[in-house]
Amino acid sequence: MAQITKDGFVFTIIDEIEQQYSELVKLVLATESMDNSEKQYWFDILPSMTDDQIDRLFDILETERKKLEELEIRYQEEIRNLNEKHLIEWQEFQSKDTRDKVSQAEAKDKKNDDTDGILDMLNNI
Repeated sequence: MAQITKDGFVFTIIDEIEQQYSELVKLVLATESMDNSEKQYWFDILPSMTDDQIDRLFDILETERKKLEELEIRYQEEIRNLNEKHLIEWQEFQSKDTRDKVSQAEAKDKKNDDTDGILDMLNNI
């Protein structure tokens, strides 16, 4: 008997099953659609299953794995696109904010220049 620990849970699997169906064992361990007791149940009944049943279980779990992988890739692309969009929006916001600050500073400088010019004129009187 082999004992495999995954996420703090110890699974007991017959050595022959682990050797003969190593890919299926990996799929069962990796699936998120079963809790640990369900996974152990499948390991326990695997020796009494027919080849067709084993093939079907493998196909189901492999299809689930592929679909989840496809979803992960799609969501990563969507997240990347959203991040790029928000980065562009943030850069535009920062550019606008910087332009506003420059305009305010220029207006303040112009006001100070006008005030200095008026003071010069008053001093010359």
